[in-house]
Amino acid sequence: MARVRLSVAERRGELLRAAIEQIEQRGAAAVRIADVASALGVSNALVLYHFSTKEKLVAAAFAQAAEDDLTHLRRLLGRRTTALRRLRAAVRWYAPSGPAKGWRLWIEGWAVSLREPALREVARDLDRAWKAALAEVVAEGVAAGEFTCPDPAATALRLTALLDGLAVQLTSYGGTVSRSRAQEWVEQALARELGLTGPASGTPEG
Repeated sequence: MARVRLSVAERRGELLRAAIEQIEQRGAAAVRIADVASALGVSNALVLYHFSTKEKLVAAAFAQAAEDDLTHLRRLLGRRTTALRRLRAAVRWYAPSGPAKGWRLWIEGWAVSLREPALREVARDLDRAWKAALAEVVAEGVAAGEFTCPDPAATALRLTALLDGLAVQLTSYGGTVSRSRAQEWVEQALARELGLTGPASGTPEG
């Protein structure tokens, strides 16, 4: 059966999705151009035509994954409901105990970015965008009188730092902490940051 001819944008998208899958399976350091080509049944030359080096392919794959995550985050934070509901939905999704996938991918990305400037820039941009989006909704909640928070930017930093750290524990060191306990800690941290600890917050005290 003849292969459907794709546009340049469609082909790049197909290659990036395959690269993301291969990085998740093999790791960013081990993945090869040949792995991506084989997954799609295309030649190495086709992959190299769109991405001249493995490093450029990996960086572009992480950039695509980052954009996908940010699109979903903005969808959650843009819902027509209270700031608190939006924040809880975003944090629950982002948490390593939630439905978001790809934590292994991002842990790989963090490791490789120590040596790859292009990938480091992608990871930095994603981190800044996540913090800015969360801080904006926290500020909206404060303005609406839903909760108190003297420094939304600092709150966003502390929350994402906690989530990132728990992701490493759950993904890299299985058994260190249960998913249910991690989710409980995340809920408690969010409530503390927003001054909501107590029976009315739905989060245990202490």
